[in-house]
Amino acid sequence: MENKIDAYNNLLELVGNTPLIKLNKIASAFKGNFFAKVEAFNPGHSSKDRIALHIIEEAERRGILKEGSTIIETTSGNTGFSIAMISIIKGYDCILAVSSKSSKDKIDMLRSMGAQVYVCPAHVSADDPRSYYEVAKRLHQETEGSIYINQYFNELNTDAHYKSTGPEIWKQTNGHITHFIACSGTGGTISGTAKYLKEQNPDIRVIGVDAFGSVLKKYHETKELDPNEIYPYRIEGLGKNLIPTATIFEVIDEFVKVTDEESAHMARNISRTEGIFAGYTSGAVMQAVKQLDELGEFDENSNVVVVFPDHGSRYMSKIYSDQWMGDQGFFDSKNVKEPKKIEFVK
Repeated sequence: MENKIDAYNNLLELVGNTPLIKLNKIASAFKGNFFAKVEAFNPGHSSKDRIALHIIEEAERRGILKEGSTIIETTSGNTGFSIAMISIIKGYDCILAVSSKSSKDKIDMLRSMGAQVYVCPAHVSADDPRSYYEVAKRLHQETEGSIYINQYFNELNTDAHYKSTGPEIWKQTNGHITHFIACSGTGGTISGTAKYLKEQNPDIRVIGVDAFGSVLKKYHETKELDPNEIYPYRIEGLGKNLIPTATIFEVIDEFVKVTDEESAHMARNISRTEGIFAGYTSGAVMQAVKQLDELGEFDENSNVVVVFPDHGSRYMSKIYSDQWMGDQGFFDSKNVKEPKKIEFVK
């Protein structure tokens, strides 16, 4: 008699179909109903599992990726982790060019997953030979049998969310969604999801979240890249100093900018109120919700879906470190209390 065991063949079968969770306490003062698409439930703990798997399997289908190939990518950490995880399962080598702005936790995780990591200075222009964009391109040229994922300029990034995240949200809300709000970095998540949702209902409001120091909001409004908008900021995976072709600006109705400090505190508040251990960009998207509520964007009939892209464990040395928060001056603002001290029992 054959033994029947109910098991997944590997982690890759767990990518996607993440839960939609109602936000209660953190959104109690806002008009409407608020729901988080919690992407930390992916096996690689972020939304980037979706694009990494889709792009890699498409490369396999086209015969570009073969046994012994090397996968190279530019990443702030999450995409790199997803690629490294998939490379282990599928048997590829993995080389990653990472921004120095990425948390130490993320970089250590990439190395732990067997990736070869090149840490590149964050605050240089995109065309600087030291930038993680240019380093990844150089490594691709120097590495025989390699492919470069190039998520910022790869239409498959957007396609992954069009085929998965968008349909999931539409089904989970039974089509009653009125607003979709997501952070924009490469733009794949917001663009692919929005494209699908607006095909179902063009009246859905799509709002992107950008960082101060990034060019995306002004480019959306003027179609011009203004270098004067660019300056260093701390949030990872949000905003850009270039214009990614993976972003479909036409399906985004509006952009809202958020600060490093308010986003950091909001992420900590999510964890303390909802029990969802949220990453830095999750704090950013909820800070945008707060600002939009103050501007009267929502009413009692609004059904708002926000994306929480990754897990808080990737920011232990940053927003969940009292030392780091203090070093940034994030405990100095009015109405922000110092964290409780640790009590040592003698």
